[in-house]
Amino acid sequence: MTTAETTPQTSEHLYGFGDLPGLMARMTGDEKHGPAATSTLDALWVLYDRVLRVSPATATRIDRDRFLLSKGHGPMAYYAVLAAKGFLDPEILASFGAYDSPLGHHPDRLLVPGAEISSGSLGHGLPLAVGTALGLRAQGLSDPAVWVLIGDAEFDEGSNHEALAFAGSAGLERLHVIAVDNSSATHGWRGGIASRFEAEGWSAVTVDGRDHQALYEAYTRPHPGRPHAVVARVEPKNS
Repeated sequence: MTTAETTPQTSEHLYGFGDLPGLMARMTGDEKHGPAATSTLDALWVLYDRVLRVSPATATRIDRDRFLLSKGHGPMAYYAVLAAKGFLDPEILASFGAYDSPLGHHPDRLLVPGAEISSGSLGHGLPLAVGTALGLRAQGLSDPAVWVLIGDAEFDEGSNHEALAFAGSAGLERLHVIAVDNSSATHGWRGGIASRFEAEGWSAVTVDGRDHQALYEAYTRPHPGRPHAVVARVEPKNS
């Protein structure tokens, strides 16, 4: 198995949001978790296109922003965005899920350029993001932002509740969570997901997860002294 190669974004390799469905369509095979992937498409695009300060050229710099995909069981949207932004050669998308492909059903940080973590069990991405933000602060690196995308069903896991409680009390201002809510959680939370973050001292806002301007404004909303959560509501998984 080989590591995926990056492709420089030249005039022949410029992609926009409208190209993402075509890039995703290159990934065929079984167990694609289509709804999990499409639920994150808009949130990922706005983040990488307008907010996240990282590129193929800066992906190893210590002052880069970090993005961690916790909802890794639907990685097609993530791979498509990485290809659109030059981290991956779009030609490799067709190998998705193959035995010798670097593009697995969960991203592998050792094989996928731009991937900060290897995903797996639900509920582990937010704790890793908290540790990343805490580690950067301990090194005196106050500029890099840490972003993590989770699914609403990950709140069925206790590890997330422990992580968000710690992050709020620690005032991890450079930590940002995107919680994509497609109504797939088993238990839910009275008052909505945003209220769970607010109860632990976070800044939190709920927006339409398909509205790009609303996502951008939520991502860039000031939140001095507190971590920030954006709940992106999308259509229910089984609709």
